[in-house]
Amino acid sequence: MKFVSSQLAYLMSNREARANLRGLLKYVLVLVALITLYAFLFHVIKIRVEGEQHSWITGFYWTLVVMTTLGFGDITFTSDIGRLFSILVLLSGVVLLLVMLPFMFISLFYAPWLEARVRLRAPREVPEGTEGHVILTEYDPIATGLIERLRTEHIPYYVIEPDPTTAARMIGEGIRVIAGNNDSGATYQRINAAAARMLLANCEDTVNTNITITAREIAPHLQIVAIVEEEDSVDVLQLSGATRVLPLKHQLGEYLANRVDTGGNDAHVIGAYRGLQIAEFPARDTILAGQIVRDTHLRERTGVSVVGLWERGKLRPAFPDSLIQRDAVLVLAGTEQQMAALNTLMPGGRTTPPPVLIIGAGKVGNAAARALRRKGAEVHAIDRSAVALEPMRQDGVMLFPGDASDRSLLEQAGIGKVSSVLLTTNDDAMNIYLAVYCRRLNPSLRIVSRITHERNVEAIHRAGADFVLSYTTLGVESIMSLLKGYELVVLGEGVELFSIPVPPSLAGRRLAESGIGSATGMSVVALDRQGALVTSLTRETPLQKDAMLVLLGSLEQRRKFAELFEKQSS
Repeated sequence: MKFVSSQLAYLMSNREARANLRGLLKYVLVLVALITLYAFLFHVIKIRVEGEQHSWITGFYWTLVVMTTLGFGDITFTSDIGRLFSILVLLSGVVLLLVMLPFMFISLFYAPWLEARVRLRAPREVPEGTEGHVILTEYDPIATGLIERLRTEHIPYYVIEPDPTTAARMIGEGIRVIAGNNDSGATYQRINAAAARMLLANCEDTVNTNITITAREIAPHLQIVAIVEEEDSVDVLQLSGATRVLPLKHQLGEYLANRVDTGGNDAHVIGAYRGLQIAEFPARDTILAGQIVRDTHLRERTGVSVVGLWERGKLRPAFPDSLIQRDAVLVLAGTEQQMAALNTLMPGGRTTPPPVLIIGAGKVGNAAARALRRKGAEVHAIDRSAVALEPMRQDGVMLFPGDASDRSLLEQAGIGKVSSVLLTTNDDAMNIYLAVYCRRLNPSLRIVSRITHERNVEAIHRAGADFVLSYTTLGVESIMSLLKGYELVVLGEGVELFSIPVPPSLAGRRLAESGIGSATGMSVVALDRQGALVTSLTRETPLQKDAMLVLLGSLEQRRKFAELFEKQSS
């Protein structure tokens, strides 16, 4: 009863709900007046036309029986005027009583009442004692991907949702949510922001500024990470109190630019974990192509370990007998000195780097062009909009306005002589189409592409893309690196860096006996033994129970690892 009374109180406190109830009441009063009129006319016709006497109760009884189409037949008219009156009462009853009344009752009272019930299901505050949680200010694609990672890492989180109805629906989907406005100080008090681990401001730049200022007042020491659309907003968010500002579209362009072929044969460092560098090294045009990993002797000669192999968008564990294909990209782990030794060992690249073609001149494309020009690469760019291309002119980019699906335009832009094509349009279907088209025109190309939706990852790899990265994945990885306290490592779409305690089921085993690579597909990068990293791993390396495994793999492979080894231990 207390819950019902709270629902009714919530319903009555809503201005629109009160207006609906007034409208429903007016309709009921009109209906009562009409029934009374029909009862009166029943008496008039019965007395003056048919000469019968009935009580007032009988008049109301007959009116309701006819209007509801029950038709008992115990009281009827014998005159034509009486029968015409019966037809009028019947038709009006069907419309007003059987159609309009249920419709108005449901739309003006029952549906708002159900909505009030749903709204009251959404919690307004976190449970007492909640701490170490991550606060997400909007449920967007980045939040969706981040929630999956947080669940895997067993990190609590809460999403702020202003609409209680939407919040209640999200609860039904298993998402932790708090109903409240993300620009309200009271919301951050109820969500216990002062004890939170991080707050992610992932709305528009202007809204993020308001969120940052409001949350900083409630929680002066809270780590606030803000995502910005425009580079000019970085300073504004920093001045507002954000701990870290992520211009993701600018960073996405730079990460994509780092994956194109600019003519060198140096190892490209893509991240680090406590001093251990993770790098990529293309096998094309090197002495490594066509060899098996054991025969390269890279560990003996440089100290660098081959931990994985990229082959057309798939990261595979590198076993001693793994063959290095011509188009493969080696994933390496080692110290800065070991990477330098590798670069010294490998022969130099081409003296004149080939041009790079960028298709798409949005924020991502512009950022990629600037990054490539800083490296000294010649850049050609195609976009339908000459206005969108214009900012690239000052960076020395050769511009080709027009439709990229036009073969003659692609040939003018040098599709036959460029080494790499970078697809940066925000249309996945277009990027997939262009990947197929460019691969057909130049089979030796390295195709690097962005995507928007994760469901298109497999399709664009099948279309011929060598490397794919999405805005969402970059955002999730950037935030997780800040949460876990390691340098950002972005290997590609669906590949992440995990730090996992050695489960009891593997403790004491040799690495070769663990079956981690063969059973899960994950690559073991290093062992973290009480702060000391062991990178020179062999088949005989023991897995100590107090050590941490540093692994590369997908979220699905991480779940498989938990299923095979961690649940087995528990």
